[in-house]
Amino acid sequence: MNVIPLRHPPISDPQTEVEAHAARIDIFDTFEAAEPYWRALERQHALGTPYQRYEFMSLWHHHIGGAAGVTPFIVVGFSRRNSPVFLWPFGRRRLAQLRIVEFLGGKHANFNMGLWHRDIASTIDDIEIKASLAQLKGEADTLLLTNQPLTWQGATNPFALLSHQRSANSGFSGALSSNFDSLLRARTNSEMRKKLRKKLRALSHFGAVKFERVQDAETARHVLDTFFKQKSERMQARGISDVFAAAEVRRFLEALAVARAGTGERLIELYCLSVDGVVVATFGGIIGGGRFCGMFNSIISGRLSHESPGELLLHNIVRDCCERGISTFDLGVGQAQYKNLFCGNADPLFDSFLSLTRAGTVVTRAAQAMAATKRLIKHTPALWSIVRGARRLRARASIFS
Repeated sequence: MNVIPLRHPPISDPQTEVEAHAARIDIFDTFEAAEPYWRALERQHALGTPYQRYEFMSLWHHHIGGAAGVTPFIVVGFSRRNSPVFLWPFGRRRLAQLRIVEFLGGKHANFNMGLWHRDIASTIDDIEIKASLAQLKGEADTLLLTNQPLTWQGATNPFALLSHQRSANSGFSGALSSNFDSLLRARTNSEMRKKLRKKLRALSHFGAVKFERVQDAETARHVLDTFFKQKSERMQARGISDVFAAAEVRRFLEALAVARAGTGERLIELYCLSVDGVVVATFGGIIGGGRFCGMFNSIISGRLSHESPGELLLHNIVRDCCERGISTFDLGVGQAQYKNLFCGNADPLFDSFLSLTRAGTVVTRAAQAMAATKRLIKHTPALWSIVRGARRLRARASIFS
């Protein structure tokens, strides 16, 4: 652990004695050392996404990050009374002699964010954040902080006060209501609902249709095994590399599926739709702060796929969320047609590429350029069409190879 006192003087409010501003920051290089302060912020319902839960991050590092050369670089800000007021779940890796700091979680966290005491989230300014970051100069050369939500739970992300650029993708979410049928009528017309009923009848001709929210470890492993097979087939057909194919990724998801958060709740939830006992669609997500965050899904290949089992499963999941009082539903990052029905809001994301040393400037500028190019391609229909065409060609080539 490195203890770094802030040179920037803390700002206090004598009227309310709010202890939201950091008097010092500490850097922890193990999860175990940071855990007490991480848990303390979680108990306070700190501002942050479900992906930044202690269990999610520690399991990711155990199964994926550590083997990839990422070491914990967890920054905690403390008040004058020694209470944690923010935690930045960073990891550090080496690129030649350069020290690169990024959010923990990699591609498996849809949204990246710190954990912030709600008082500091609403009162901290960019000068204070920059002062905290400046203290990392001796430990890092550049910070590459991507896919950060501009707002979360109605509050502005404090890192949005820093210099940033729009991410290549947006997140997609929608508000839920307690009455799913009313929600469905508001989002669809009679013709769409008629088609959905027709698909359900067609699917039931193959056997009994069952929707299930997985409750036990054995079923979770079976559903995950099906997910991995279905996802691999679909990614190969589309010419896209399967990020779930690696053994360490599979072990990570298996651990998430059977683990429980500090509150006793399941860390992630798995859902499936089956026909005559055969799983035809799967879905995984994480819940926090009244929000369901979709993480991954799959559908079966072949004849049954024509009856839209993924769409039918999604409707059942949203119904389940409405009945449980969940207020927001999101389907993660990236645009897709199936997201439009229940997730019509495009939530802006931003990237912060920050140099701490002269040596880190080269990496920072390269990352900015790559991110800008990716955004240009995704937001230029002609360029994006070329990329998708190349993927289809690659998929056909792999079939005959």
